[in-house]
Amino acid sequence: MAKLNVNGRVIEVAVEDDTPLLWVLREQLGLTGTKYGCGIAQCGACTVHVDGTATRACATPVSAFDDTQKIVTIEGLSPDSSHPIQQAWLALDVPQCGFCQSGMIMAAAALLAATPRPTEAQIREEVTNICRCGTYNRVIAGIQRAAGTGTAG
Repeated sequence: MAKLNVNGRVIEVAVEDDTPLLWVLREQLGLTGTKYGCGIAQCGACTVHVDGTATRACATPVSAFDDTQKIVTIEGLSPDSSHPIQQAWLALDVPQCGFCQSGMIMAAAALLAATPRPTEAQIREEVTNICRCGTYNRVIAGIQRAAGTGTAG
């Protein structure tokens, strides 16, 4: 049994200790906004926040968490899509296929929480998610817009 604090709710799930957090979120809790991409914490499609830090959920076992750590998924970031990153993504039409975007948004939101006005170099260093469509320029522009440092839009 694992006891987790997900999107402000403490829940208990019956899973093996080595089950990746990603599968608990998707399969047990139905929070399918967090995506499976690579399974080895490289692509970032599975990014969630753990106590405000961007964390790759596919390679982190559920046993690494307890109900004192606050896990936030894309569904918990903003119930009405009003987070500045989400608004910038909409305004600039950032995604192409969209598969990686929930992880990108979570990584970007964590960056802005830690560094409210990041430079382009900081964005490139901190948001390491992979986008197979190559929308990196729009991602950077979206983060800059949300930070109030961009010229786009």
